[in-house]
Amino acid sequence: MDSHDNPVLRAIRERRSIRKFTTDPVDKQTLKTILEAGQWAPSGMNNQPWRFLVITRGDPRVEKLAQCTKYSPLVSSSAACICVFLDKETIYSEIKDHQGAGACIQNMLLAIHTLGLGGVWLGQIINDQSAALSSLGLSEDKLELQAVVVLGHPDQKGGSKRKPLSELMLEDF
Repeated sequence: MDSHDNPVLRAIRERRSIRKFTTDPVDKQTLKTILEAGQWAPSGMNNQPWRFLVITRGDPRVEKLAQCTKYSPLVSSSAACICVFLDKETIYSEIKDHQGAGACIQNMLLAIHTLGLGGVWLGQIINDQSAALSSLGLSEDKLELQAVVVLGHPDQKGGSKRKPLSELMLEDF
């Protein structure tokens, strides 16, 4: 099968990080669809340790959260921020659960793309868990921030290049 004909493979190949958004809002049903894509990510023992918090433009927490990252303009200009956490009480294997959170985030990014929106995975924000969680009114005792996915209607085209697969292979198969 030609990967160009497969919608999932095409979405994986065409998705790009978008860092500039219009001022148009994203409706609640669309946000729910994106969250459901994350919900269906694989997790070890199906423990589904991720938890979500969605804050949208106009929520005072957006500006507080923006102060926790060097990418504050992205947070401030987005239509919505999806904060992805791990529930510390649900974690059974740190490595597996962190991998699962990554799969969850990637599912949401693919959903964002296929819905005609743009988004980007902000990972730098996790460097100061205390500040980020405090800005959201949440406790470090129960949650560990994994990333913030900022999204909105794209106001730019994304671009990316990939190394040849041969450079990534440890040996030929």
